[in-house]
Amino acid sequence: MSYRVLVAFLLFVVSASVNAKTFIIADAMVDVERGRLLSKPIVTVEDGRIIDIQSGDARQLIGDVVDLRGLTLLPGMIDMHAHLTSSSTEHGYKRLASSQTRAALRGVKHAQLTLMAGVTTVRNLGASGFIDVALRDSINAGDIVGPRMFVSGPSLGITGGHCDNNLLPVDYQVSSDGVADGPWEVAKKVRRNIKYGADLIKLCATGGVLSKGTKVGVQQYSLEEMKMAVSEAHRRGVTVAAHAHGTEGVYAAIEAGVDSVEHASFIDDAGIKLAKNKGTYLSMDIYVTEFILGEGEKAGILEESLAKERKTGALQRENFSKAVNAGVNMVMGTDAGVYPHGDNLKQLSRMVQFGMSPIQALQAASINAATLLNKESDLGSIKVGAYADIIAVSGNPLDDISVLENVDFVMKGGEVIKFNRQVK
Repeated sequence: MSYRVLVAFLLFVVSASVNAKTFIIADAMVDVERGRLLSKPIVTVEDGRIIDIQSGDARQLIGDVVDLRGLTLLPGMIDMHAHLTSSSTEHGYKRLASSQTRAALRGVKHAQLTLMAGVTTVRNLGASGFIDVALRDSINAGDIVGPRMFVSGPSLGITGGHCDNNLLPVDYQVSSDGVADGPWEVAKKVRRNIKYGADLIKLCATGGVLSKGTKVGVQQYSLEEMKMAVSEAHRRGVTVAAHAHGTEGVYAAIEAGVDSVEHASFIDDAGIKLAKNKGTYLSMDIYVTEFILGEGEKAGILEESLAKERKTGALQRENFSKAVNAGVNMVMGTDAGVYPHGDNLKQLSRMVQFGMSPIQALQAASINAATLLNKESDLGSIKVGAYADIIAVSGNPLDDISVLENVDFVMKGGEVIKFNRQVK
């Protein structure tokens, strides 16, 4: 064989390998768009995307077969409120001991834990120094393993507000990256975040549970400031997520046109009605209260924060139920980073416990989230044309949503990330 013929043959082999089809077979598949279970699916994957879905006899398949018989397929889950660079063991004054470099390195570990748990996409809401941008870019480049990331960069907030650093006295003159007071300063911060790679904007409309010296229910940004943030962001084609616990702050954030409200703990009937009318998404982290009240003191959470959570958690769950019953757009947002990464999908069982059906919870963590990200053609469901972000579990999640807490198989973009059984 001549040298040219050999090179041509090797190129053909490599090309065939790169473009080879992979067939995934399983006992069942959850069709999250139609809310039903399909029997004996055959999902064909090529170049990282799904190119065909059938059901039936898999014996005639030629090529690589991922044999998941005994398992149920679902789309990779999407967590719409995570903090991959934050640690659940470092709260309160303990956070002052970690540098941004340390947080970035920690994010590598947390990204892998999150992906292995079956969360193939996250919206990272808040990170100083644009370390979430660096983490996203490293994952996209293939340098490290992690979920798809949509990142906000530094959270925007008022001086002394929830998104400021309030732990040190005036001697240190410390302020967080995203502090901005007044509409034009807010616009400048939005522009800066987009300049340095943010996919979306997060602003802090009210006080928070874990911030020192803020009242969780009190509005911080004015309606005028929030409207400026939203108009500037939307003009640049990016969405806005608003941290908002308090009733008035939630209402003002929705009125300003934010795309999602995070936490929404004290939302009232008028706020729920306004959210439904405007199509605003609610992302309510109803699992995290269990960690804060159970493990928070040991992790360094301040007593004033524990006291705020005691007043917030139960009411947030009650209002979650009201929002579900009213038919408001909902997504799964966990606030992972406050509690351990990798436990993200424990949120799903609480969403069911407090009013959702299993399919509604799954839709909140899949197609609803993808729609809010403006990525519904690529993410959120197992369908032709979408990325092959696929997970598998034992049992039927439409009967028992808690099976999502033990994911057996994870594929991201056609690449098998987690699989404890032999590929035939």
